Amino acid sequence: MKQFNTNMKRETSAKLFEEAKNYFPGGVNSPVRAFKSVSGPPLFIKRGEGCRFYDEDDNELIDFCCSWGPLILGHNNQKIRELVTETVARGTSFGTPTRLGNELGKLILDNNRFVEKIRFVSSGTEAVMSAIRLARGVTGKSKVVKFDGCYHGHVDSLLVKAGSGLATFGVSTSAGIPKSFAEETIVVPLNNPELLDKVLQEHSDDIACIIVEPIPANNGLLLQDKSFLQCLRLKCYKYGVLLIFDEVISGFRIGFEGAAGHYGIQPDILTYGKIIGGGMPVGMYGASKEIMAYIAPEGAVYQAGTLSANPVAMAAGYAAMQQLLAPDFYENLQAKTTYFTNKIQAYADEKGYEMTLPHIGSIFWVAFTKERITRADQIEAASMEKFKILHHELLQRGVYLGPSGYEVGFISAAHTEADLDEAAEKMCASLDVVFA
Repeated sequence: MKQFNTNMKRETSAKLFEEAKNYFPGGVNSPVRAFKSVSGPPLFIKRGEGCRFYDEDDNELIDFCCSWGPLILGHNNQKIRELVTETVARGTSFGTPTRLGNELGKLILDNNRFVEKIRFVSSGTEAVMSAIRLARGVTGKSKVVKFDGCYHGHVDSLLVKAGSGLATFGVSTSAGIPKSFAEETIVVPLNNPELLDKVLQEHSDDIACIIVEPIPANNGLLLQDKSFLQCLRLKCYKYGVLLIFDEVISGFRIGFEGAAGHYGIQPDILTYGKIIGGGMPVGMYGASKEIMAYIAPEGAVYQAGTLSANPVAMAAGYAAMQQLLAPDFYENLQAKTTYFTNKIQAYADEKGYEMTLPHIGSIFWVAFTKERITRADQIEAASMEKFKILHHELLQRGVYLGPSGYEVGFISAAHTEADLDEAAEKMCASLDVVFA
């Protein structure tokens, strides 16, 4: 087992982590935060500004996790902070409609051709759960098709993996999920239209929907060809199945219209999260007026939430969304990402390192292979040891990636060229250690 040398102060974070274990399972409130697949105790962050944050030991780090994607504008954005502060002064939640909810809803619908009505919830998982229920309510069918390597939150029927066959009824990946729930899900490999067609031929009378991350970014960055997504759309039409795009990560990240806009494909239902909350807990699902009419109180599909569309979250989301509509916002962000990844890739190629940096929009991933990866089963488990070394070395140099080699990184509008130059230099130095 590799022994890591460290010059980084982590005493305060270590102490807080030991204390946290008394209060929370594993000392955390979301599993990956425990740093179990990387080295040392997790960092306890006390403040952020721009593209950097600062931990309880006063270490300064350039952040490419961006709260797992929501912080497309960076930490402590002034316009978000000001509107949130102004809103909090009037109250945090009323359990009623508010003007801010209307304003955010209108802003989104005026600038997204792929949804006609939406419903705000409090997380991406909640959005997906609601979208699945809606699809079942519209079709009167129960089964769901998902793809191996796509993550859709901790919804019981979707927290599954494939069984022993190529296309199988799901097997739970978590305790506490009844076998009957998992069996409502059919798991199919990505990028295999022939097998998908076979599944639809056999089970379409029972299948309510196909759900997919159009840009799979929770188990590596598994970029799919547009033709595969077009194939999904056509097969759903053919077999009378609804198509759900889970855009919790890609929504408002790839562009204001997300992956649907990027690929020019109209799904039946879309789910969103992360960015739309401006750093606050918000999720959203949407569809055509006809489909959304099935949602209570108009229709019979029940869904509710005590804190849904609370004014503070709506304020943060509205202030964020306004900024994303600035001219060339996404073009500039993509240019930064290309600049950053190309710089590192050029160095790796010069050194002969077996690695690539797949990227799209402002999302990137560190893959320890020269091969294009489009399916989860193509990721070698041994490569995670390389990521562990990389993550440790980057921390020592003041660069933060999410603490798992299966997670992607994000570029924010707050990352300047100077920040990216600094981070790229540190990434290259860290790769020298990985491949030593």
